[in-house]
Amino acid sequence: MPALDLTPVNITLMLLASTGAGLIDAIVGGGGLIMVPSLFGLFPQAVPATLLGTNKAASIWGTGWSAWQYAKRVQLPSRRLIGALLATVLGAVGGAWLATRVPAQGFRSALPLVLAAVWAYTLWRKDMGHTHAPHLSAQAETLMATAIGGIIGFYDGVFGPGTGSFFVFALVRLLGWDFLHASAAAKRLNFATNAAALAWFIPHGHVVWALALPMAVANVAGSTVGTRLALRHGTGFVRLVFLGVVGALIVKTGWDAWAPH
Repeated sequence: MPALDLTPVNITLMLLASTGAGLIDAIVGGGGLIMVPSLFGLFPQAVPATLLGTNKAASIWGTGWSAWQYAKRVQLPSRRLIGALLATVLGAVGGAWLATRVPAQGFRSALPLVLAAVWAYTLWRKDMGHTHAPHLSAQAETLMATAIGGIIGFYDGVFGPGTGSFFVFALVRLLGWDFLHASAAAKRLNFATNAAALAWFIPHGHVVWALALPMAVANVAGSTVGTRLALRHGTGFVRLVFLGVVGALIVKTGWDAWAPH
């Protein structure tokens, strides 16, 4: 596979992208909206799997750091999320397997419409996610969280864009959580999907560590700032960032799916 052109300019630009991605991702997910296009734009000759593996190897550190920071301040029902974590990993592995056999064009075309529905519903329901009010029994919440993990993990394995935002929306809408608790839980679930992906990328040599490691440091720095902003300003701030990130995802995925190439 072609080596990446690791010039000082390219490395500097990727460090800036990784910092910004870590900041956004820590608040509400969607860091891949910054990092993946940057990698593909700066290294157009590289094998796509290598760019995706390098992205995962860098972003998992910021996601893990953010999850740990949230865990110290936001109390989550950790036992009820165990099933969701396992289902997320299994779903991601199954989705990755299917992705090697089924074209992703159907997902690519439908995704902007699904994201637009999520964005419009969140904007319409101005009270949604402002108050942390779980409304399910412990057993029902565990089952629902497990289903969310399995379905969105599967989607992440098959296609991927917007996974963090889908996690947040599903936890808010289906479990009655506020945006802050949902974002904290989404970090744990996203960490699981990244780990599952790296279990394939690393043994197959699809990580450029000379770039991934400095990007990881930058990603953690951005994640630290993003987590502190979310914890300081609360669920209303997270909701606004969620709407902004999903809006940007609609534009990006719509362009990718429908623009003439």
